[in-house]
Amino acid sequence: MASLTHDEPARSVMPVAKALRIDHVTVVDPRDGSSRRDMSVLVRDGKIASVTASAKAEATAEVTAEVKVIDGADRFAVPGYNNMHTHVLQEKQRSRLFMAAMLAEGTTGMRQMAGSDDLLSYRRERRLPLGADTPGLHAMPGALLMPFNAPSVSRARSEISRQKDLGADFIKLIQVERDVFFDAVGWAHANGLRVAGHLPPTVNPYEASEAGFDCLEHLGTNTNIWIETSSDRGALRARGDTPGALPNWLGYVPFSQRIFSSGIVTKATAKRLLNPALMNSEETVAILRAALDSFDEDAAVKLAETFARNSTWQTPTLVRLRTQYLADAPEYENHPWLQMVSAEEREAFQESRRKFVDLPAETRSTYHRYYATTLKMIKMMHEAGVPLMTGTDGPSAVPGQDLHAEFQEMAAAGLTPLDVLRSTTTTPASFLGRSKSMGAVAVGMDADFLLLDADPLKSVDNMTKISAVVRAGHFTASQDISATVDRLLSEAEG
Repeated sequence: MASLTHDEPARSVMPVAKALRIDHVTVVDPRDGSSRRDMSVLVRDGKIASVTASAKAEATAEVTAEVKVIDGADRFAVPGYNNMHTHVLQEKQRSRLFMAAMLAEGTTGMRQMAGSDDLLSYRRERRLPLGADTPGLHAMPGALLMPFNAPSVSRARSEISRQKDLGADFIKLIQVERDVFFDAVGWAHANGLRVAGHLPPTVNPYEASEAGFDCLEHLGTNTNIWIETSSDRGALRARGDTPGALPNWLGYVPFSQRIFSSGIVTKATAKRLLNPALMNSEETVAILRAALDSFDEDAAVKLAETFARNSTWQTPTLVRLRTQYLADAPEYENHPWLQMVSAEEREAFQESRRKFVDLPAETRSTYHRYYATTLKMIKMMHEAGVPLMTGTDGPSAVPGQDLHAEFQEMAAAGLTPLDVLRSTTTTPASFLGRSKSMGAVAVGMDADFLLLDADPLKSVDNMTKISAVVRAGHFTASQDISATVDRLLSEAEG
């Protein structure tokens, strides 16, 4: 939620890529699940100019120093991956390091999920730290819609209109009053903007979907989904229909939004936000437990079908939910990602994890069931035709929030390797309205693609075996990206 430093960053200029031809690759097309062996991919001016049989490409191509030719050595060419829920541009000190790490995992495009006036201004002026060595920025909102800036319908409309004027691509809504929520969705749509984010406690997912809420993040957060998928939802809805954690009167306190955006409040709550589950009251945990005890598969299917009918997109960020509700899993104690963050952040995470481990056994058991039921719900959504997109909610001081881990969790929910590949390529392209320019290794598409060492259609594990990344037509071997990550990490620690 904090903006970048107020020291004005330098302008970023995307270098022009040299013409490139990669021979002898198997081109995997997520759109139909097909594979074409021994193909050559020609790239010019950051676009894919041709995809032809290698024998023909080699026989007809003119020998010229203007085209760099690379032997793909029977590797698999797939579209670049997309992280559709990231907060990397909010990082003040390590954004370049984290974006290099994202590129190393094959992320060539991203949707930034929290913006600010500064970030929108920097994007207009091309001052964001973006280039051929980082993922591209697909979309970004302005400041999060909350009681600080949207305590009433009129204030919310004003803020949405203001953000549109600043160049926001969509509205990120976190928590507002019911009347503000429904009006904000309609007002954003009237202004050509989508709405994504969380659901306030007083708005159930059926209502949100029917109102046209465009993209639900993290399954809406906390108890909303589980109340509506309970056989006892009427009683639980009454118990769960409580005011939000942020009082609406904050929006009427002079300078409240400025204080919040300055980082004073954000810094004070940063440790708590490492695991929002630790902020749940005993009553919230009790409601969640009762909802999971009475989970109704028929109700869950009905909700999934509602999402599919209304095209309510989902970015579940399973890896974020996993680190919240399975925080006592042993792999998080000494996770390799902790080497990427500062010593202060490492200690803050370990403190957060200790607090989770010290929760009552019944509470932790409820949280473990929360995540297991989440995977079941994701499978039901997929089978109902709900569009699912990959996102991590990271990078942050919380380990395990990487795209490769998200692939594994999607597979654990029951998606096939092709399903997972689509969730990070063609589905984001469709959501963004860019299916003609991204989501496939095909003529006319942006030259954002990967070379893999193994067939991604056979195993999700193979999606992580990255040999090289082509970003905006620039070819970089995986070992060179890893070297950049190591250098930036050394500089950050120095």
